[in-house]
Amino acid sequence: MLIFAGLGNPGTQYARNRHNVGFMAVDAIAERFGFSPERSRFQALTREGFIEGGGGRHKVLIIKPQTFMNESGRSVGKAMRFFKLTETDVVVFYDEIDLAPGKLRVKTGGGTAGHNGIRSVKAHIGEDFRRVRIGVGHPGQKSRVQGHVLSDFSKAEHEQWLDDLIDAIDRSASHLADGEDPAFMSEVARLAPAPELPKADEQESDD
Repeated sequence: MLIFAGLGNPGTQYARNRHNVGFMAVDAIAERFGFSPERSRFQALTREGFIEGGGGRHKVLIIKPQTFMNESGRSVGKAMRFFKLTETDVVVFYDEIDLAPGKLRVKTGGGTAGHNGIRSVKAHIGEDFRRVRIGVGHPGQKSRVQGHVLSDFSKAEHEQWLDDLIDAIDRSASHLADGEDPAFMSEVARLAPAPELPKADEQESDD
């Protein structure tokens, strides 16, 4: 069994925020693969289902913590322990300001790069979980980061790259379930190429 955890903040006022792109990604996967209706457990909203991949049929629990971003790890940890899983069975989807808008990277382990949701998950389950980093870009100044991630995606962003990227993520999710992270990244990039932006905006970090 795998856990696909999307990070975000609960409530309709946050639903379209950049900080909630993890919720958007796992919702799309649940819809694509016909997961069960949403239910409340583990201080989260969850859905269960199966993802068919080349490596077999994988049972997946999708989880959206309802504890607010800074305490996301509580929900993920509860679910992981309940199903007797380890952190290597967990995949976390979240917004990454150190990637240009529309870019996506997957990595295992590492630091938190200042992301409070990832910091919380790491504190509750350890660091060896897989991370799907969804680029939302950096506003340019540290003082503007909070306002940037807690603001809604614009209509132009939806049209230029966001909707295509979310669609590519759910269409390629079988590679993630199979543990084929490079294949997942390649397929997403093929289906939803990141928009061309000035080089200064294309900041990437492996922290």
